[in-house]
Amino acid sequence: MSWIRSNLKIVLPVTAIVLLGVGFLAFGVFGVHTLFIDDKVDEDGPVFDSGVAALAAPIETSAPDPGAPPTTPAPTVPEPSVEEIEAPIVTDAPTPQIVTLAQGTFIPRGRYSGEGTAVVLNDGTEQRFVRFENFSTDNGPDLRVYLSASDANGDSGAFDDDFIDLGVLKGNIGDQNYEIAPDVDLSVYDTVVVWCVRFSTPFTAADLA
Repeated sequence: MSWIRSNLKIVLPVTAIVLLGVGFLAFGVFGVHTLFIDDKVDEDGPVFDSGVAALAAPIETSAPDPGAPPTTPAPTVPEPSVEEIEAPIVTDAPTPQIVTLAQGTFIPRGRYSGEGTAVVLNDGTEQRFVRFENFSTDNGPDLRVYLSASDANGDSGAFDDDFIDLGVLKGNIGDQNYEIAPDVDLSVYDTVVVWCVRFSTPFTAADLA
C-alpha cells in the first residue's frame, strides 16, 4: 500500500492507459456494445425498375354515403368526331407481376439466434431481390448478408469460402430487402447467411429452395 502511495503519479497514468486500451478493444474492435442494442428496420417490399412493387396494398374504394346531399352532375361534353379519335397503341408487353423464385427459413447458428423467412422475388425481368420477412437474429459487429454455396446447417467456416456479398445487414430485427445481381446463379449460391466478418462466424442462415 505504501508503495502505491509513493508511486501514485506513475500508477494512475498506467491504470488510465490500461483502461483505455481495454475499452478500445471491447468497443472499438470487438463491438461488445452491439450485443445489447437491437437495430430494427421495417422496409416495404422492393420496388423494381419496371415500376411494380412487391407487397403493394390494394386500392381501396368506398361506397357512397346515403345521407350525403345529391351531387350536381358534370356538364355534358360533346363526344369527339371520328377524325379526332386517335387509334390506341397496342403493345404485346406483359404486365409485370411479382413472383417468388425461392424461399427458405432462417435457422440459428451456434449460440446465435435466427428466425424468419428469406424470399427471392422477381418481376419477370433479370432483376431479383431477396427479402427478409419476420426476421430476427442477435446483433453483433460487422454483420453482412452473404449468398453462400454452403448449406445452412453446414460447416460454420465454409460460408465465406465461396460467396456473394449483398452488403451490410440493415438491421438484426425486421423486414428488409437486398438486390441480387443478374449474373448470380441461385442454383449455386442457394443459401443466405448473416455473417460476422470480424469474428468469421455465422449468426443465422436459410437454404433457398
